[in-house]
Amino acid sequence: MGSLALVTPVELADAVTAAIRATVDGGELSVEVPQRITLERPRQRDHGDYATNVAMQLAKPAGRPPRDVADLLADHLRRAPGVADVAVAGPGFLNIWLSGGALGALAGTVVSAGEGYGSSDRLAGQRLNLEFVSANPTGPLHLGHVRWAAVGDALGRLLTFTGAQVSREYYFNDAGVQIDRYAASLDAAARRLPTPDDGYAGAYISDIAAAVVADHPGLLAEPEEQVLAVFRRDGLARMFAEIKQSLADFGVAFDVYFSERSLHESGAVRAAVERMRRHGRVYEADGAVWLRTSDIGDDKDRVLVKADGETTYFAADVAYYLDKRDRGFDRCLYLLGSDHHGYVGRLRATAAAYGDDPEETVEVLIGQFVNLYRGGEPVRMSKRAGNVITLDDLVESIGVDAARYALARSATDSMIDIDLELWARRTSDNPVFYVQYAHARLASLQRNAADLGIRRGESYDAELLTHPREADVLGALGEFPRVVASAAELREPHRVARYLEELAGTYHRFYDSCRVLPVGSEPPPEVTVARLWLCAATRVVLANGLGLLGVSAPDRM
Repeated sequence: MGSLALVTPVELADAVTAAIRATVDGGELSVEVPQRITLERPRQRDHGDYATNVAMQLAKPAGRPPRDVADLLADHLRRAPGVADVAVAGPGFLNIWLSGGALGALAGTVVSAGEGYGSSDRLAGQRLNLEFVSANPTGPLHLGHVRWAAVGDALGRLLTFTGAQVSREYYFNDAGVQIDRYAASLDAAARRLPTPDDGYAGAYISDIAAAVVADHPGLLAEPEEQVLAVFRRDGLARMFAEIKQSLADFGVAFDVYFSERSLHESGAVRAAVERMRRHGRVYEADGAVWLRTSDIGDDKDRVLVKADGETTYFAADVAYYLDKRDRGFDRCLYLLGSDHHGYVGRLRATAAAYGDDPEETVEVLIGQFVNLYRGGEPVRMSKRAGNVITLDDLVESIGVDAARYALARSATDSMIDIDLELWARRTSDNPVFYVQYAHARLASLQRNAADLGIRRGESYDAELLTHPREADVLGALGEFPRVVASAAELREPHRVARYLEELAGTYHRFYDSCRVLPVGSEPPPEVTVARLWLCAATRVVLANGLGLLGVSAPDRM
């Protein structure tokens, strides 16, 4: 299979680090060896297989011109197994060429690693609480929730794939005024009365009300307090069961469903107030109990207990944060819609009031809205929810895979427009189809090879993968671990989607330029087996990347 030296960019980065350390140990440079080396794939092939600007970064602390530093590093790096040549370019870039065997051996590494290729221990040791969706159980999941369902689930997969210990959590808001309004709305629907002011409307309210009444014959004849209690309990249970089912159908599962009501019933909210009091952050004014947060990042102080003795929503939020920290999470990640931007200051202030460093324990991602279009016209109304588009509506229109991919494909801080007609097409202008088709094409090629009696076998000659299009595919495959690590660390799953589209395009160009299987009865050339390994490696990476987004990798389309 050729030399196994330097088959991944990570191993090449290690070689660059070793070169730096050799110059330091030999007294040629007096610098601190960097913990990470950045490598890039040059756009022009004659600039090498990889390039790094590390010499320019070290020049100032070394007190040497960048090109002098680069020359020293190049001398050491040329001795690394698998490195064919190193050139100093421009102000001090190191352009690195790998030997054919070193580059081609990557295909074997990818195939051997299989589902584990791209994983790492980059975030090992981190215990993260990832809270997303957390929609009120007063109606179906709408588009705002749907975006976070796709992005949050993909982010959880990425964080786990890079070594973090992640708990995916849904905060179930089953207490407060909105729940009382929901119960009153169900009661009105059951009696065929107008929706109360500030109540909830839509066909789903009538459906749930009818189901609750069917379960409790004679309910409407009972005293009002008892009727509302039943609607509150059973109506919430039915709505939340629907939410869970919609999420399950969308491929999203949570490790913990945390009840807001449990914080009140267990006394955790009152206990949180007292814990903050012990931290010296609580004071009383106008008959209420306040948390002093305006001097630690919030726009104003927050009420914990109202003058009538009732605790506030904010008090429950404080208790929930403390509960997460008590469960041992190092960092609490919150995925919130842009309409919740005001929560950022409160969450950070809560952490600071408790004595935590918000920079370390609180992280908030804000997501922008999603717009749907069909035939160039905005889609605004749901068949069931009335004034919103639901998760089920979106899935019905374009399917789970297209919906998840479309929602995770863009940076969360940008608004996205989804053209339902585009995402329903089975054509190359549909991004998810384009990527999935590449995987299906690879699966078909493997079946065709088996039909011809051509086996990939246990090894191949890595030196044979010398065509520029083969090098392009190998270079793209080598980038996958770096893309995954960056996507996890920066909380940007869209990086994986964009990478997959580039890889699919790179593979399609390779397939059009390099014949993999022989035509007719001609015997397969020696390069056939090596190319089958390259194709198998590409299939692995496409499947792994799609899996991180929660999207299927079909073998047939």
